[in-house]
Amino acid sequence: MIRSTSAAPRLALVAACLGFFVIQLDATVVNVALDAIRADLGGELADQQWIVASYTVALAAGMLTAGSMGDRFGSRRVCLLGLAVFALASVACAAAPDVPALIAARTLQGIGAAALLPCSLALIVQQFPDPRDRAHALGVWGGVSGVGMASGPVLGGLLVAVAGWPAIFLVNVPVCVAALVLIRRFAAESPPRQAGPLDLPGLVVGTTALAGIAGGLIEAGHRGWTHPLPLTLMLGGLLLVPIFVRGERHAREPMLPLSLFTSRPFSAGTGVGFLFNFCLYGNLLCLSVYLQGPLGQSAFAAGMQIFPLTVAICIGAALSGRLTGRFGPRVPMLVGLGAGAAGASLLLATGPSAPLPLIVTGASVLGFCSFAMPAMTSVVMSGIGAARAGLGSGVLNTARQAGGALGAAVLGSLLVVGSGMSLVVPMAVTIAAYAAAIGLTLLATTEP
Repeated sequence: MIRSTSAAPRLALVAACLGFFVIQLDATVVNVALDAIRADLGGELADQQWIVASYTVALAAGMLTAGSMGDRFGSRRVCLLGLAVFALASVACAAAPDVPALIAARTLQGIGAAALLPCSLALIVQQFPDPRDRAHALGVWGGVSGVGMASGPVLGGLLVAVAGWPAIFLVNVPVCVAALVLIRRFAAESPPRQAGPLDLPGLVVGTTALAGIAGGLIEAGHRGWTHPLPLTLMLGGLLLVPIFVRGERHAREPMLPLSLFTSRPFSAGTGVGFLFNFCLYGNLLCLSVYLQGPLGQSAFAAGMQIFPLTVAICIGAALSGRLTGRFGPRVPMLVGLGAGAAGASLLLATGPSAPLPLIVTGASVLGFCSFAMPAMTSVVMSGIGAARAGLGSGVLNTARQAGGALGAAVLGSLLVVGSGMSLVVPMAVTIAAYAAAIGLTLLATTEP
């Protein structure tokens, strides 16, 4: 339990959680509204895909920049800006007259979310300097991630049925307004870091590289790995990476100081974050497709069968803070990653004739991987100074977004084996990824 005697930090935590909730909600809520949007605004399948992907690409590409700006100008200020942009973009989404306008508004939403996510995490670090209180706060913050993810399909379906597809965007506005008011009143500003000239080349090259890689990974999941568009996007992004690294080595005030990665908890913890999302988002996609494919479940039935997994995510993330506060981050990280590997092992044994309860059980056990989520965040943030909290959060969450996009693309492409569909190969890769994450956890949490 958070022991702070003042209500202000707890209300600031509520505000940060509200912002995180709408970010996660908008990553999933649109999927159930695509048919209604297509009926109203038209568009081809590729247009519908970019209605989803434009948000994710902008979010992944912008977090590093936003985290750096939060450290430079104050996390509270950048967080408030992100909330305002997200709310205005949500209104623009609801009022979009055609698909291109909706895609543009979704991109703006992603930019607002990119400013909000790393800076809200930096605010939590600022509000809770005590390590035990911070661990509990991060557990609450991580639990909200599961709630937002689980709420998306259910809340989206209800809003579309009752009020039409614009309502899935308008529902964000009062939540953002409440978060704005609470942050302005109760969140203390992090002291801006005294810095030299802005690393504009680093911002441009780094953001462009991340956008290309993230967009290419997402498009590869839709179009295949040999399609020219994802290949061009990924190749362009990857070619910019060495240019970015070289520029950061010689910049007077680099956006991403490469010295950060000399911290073992920071670099190894960031690697765990990448693998964590690789497994989680890739498995969510595989389970959804598999249930509706060989097992012939309806979209609603498949959602309900995956729902215990999302409940497990909420429970594990919430309890992780308590375990971290009591035992340190290693125990909950190993518990969570071990649960993920155990759940994947159960799913490895499934086939088209496997009993549905076994699949639901395996998926539910896998959901307890969330024990690792707040704990690994605690490890990463402990490996970086308070003055770089925004940037550290940006690096971690960028790695997680990239891992999620790659996991969906890679594991989704491994679903089809020969002429049939099977979970065997994706789950075997998942087990290997969890084993690597366990190794990085031991590295990150071992005293030098």
